[in-house]
Amino acid sequence: MLKILIAVDGSELSLDAVRYALSLLQEGLRASLVLANVQESATLYEVVVAHDPLVLQEVSQEAGSHQLAAAQELVSAAGVDFVCVVESGDPTNMLLDIAEREACDAVILGAKGHGNIRGALMGSVSQKMVQECPVPVTVVKHAELEELA
Repeated sequence: MLKILIAVDGSELSLDAVRYALSLLQEGLRASLVLANVQESATLYEVVVAHDPLVLQEVSQEAGSHQLAAAQELVSAAGVDFVCVVESGDPTNMLLDIAEREACDAVILGAKGHGNIRGALMGSVSQKMVQECPVPVTVVKHAELEELA
């Protein structure tokens, strides 16, 4: 059975990726899902103010769990096996690490749709994942999901 990593940041665009994966499963694909959220690393100010790295880690985990909640509801309602992972750091690097650690066969993520020029300037996560990930990456645009319906 395949294992698919889905990047979830709590946005509607990331939920599009979840819905797309669920549509593939409804069509007969057999897979389990890894719902992953990557929180930004704490800033120097946050480290100084918090004084306790465990507090920062706890806050990061809670924020990530909150951002995964809607995706978990969708996947649970569909009766699909899944695990959730929350990490902190650079989104692309962490998603690559999660994909390797969880032995994922594919990655699905939503696109912010910045376009080529703005995406190149901003260094889009989806663009970097397509270039660097050793397994197939599917980038779901909002319009693609509407066509499925």
